[in-house]
Amino acid sequence: MSFGNTTENDVVKLLFQGTALSWDANTDLYVSLHTADPDEGGSQTTSEAAYTSYARVTVARTSGGWTVTNNQAVNAALVQFPQCTGGSSTVTYAAIGTASSGAGQIIASGALSSSLSVSTGIQPQFAGGALTFTLD
Repeated sequence: MSFGNTTENDVVKLLFQGTALSWDANTDLYVSLHTADPDEGGSQTTSEAAYTSYARVTVARTSGGWTVTNNQAVNAALVQFPQCTGGSSTVTYAAIGTASSGAGQIIASGALSSSLSVSTGIQPQFAGGALTFTLD
């Protein structure tokens, strides 16, 4: 998993200039699904899944939302997307971003260990501990 370019820049500015993160007031983060690599320079809409009823999933910026150990953040609980009611998408990447919709900033993204074919009746989900984002 890699961190987005804007996020990397935000962290460097925080460390060396004391500049607050642009999204520091967010109490939630948003997990999105992608059909291709959104790339470090992309936004949450880059290659985002588009099956009918798809929506990003809200995860609180708390210890109940994320477990943080050393340089890794791991989802602490189930992350469950809406069930597909039409269309299809082959999901290959997941990302964490700053917005519930629109071109939010990608904080981190990465490839799934295997692609997920989403079609009518499929409800994508990640068990607690299944999404690991590492800052290295």
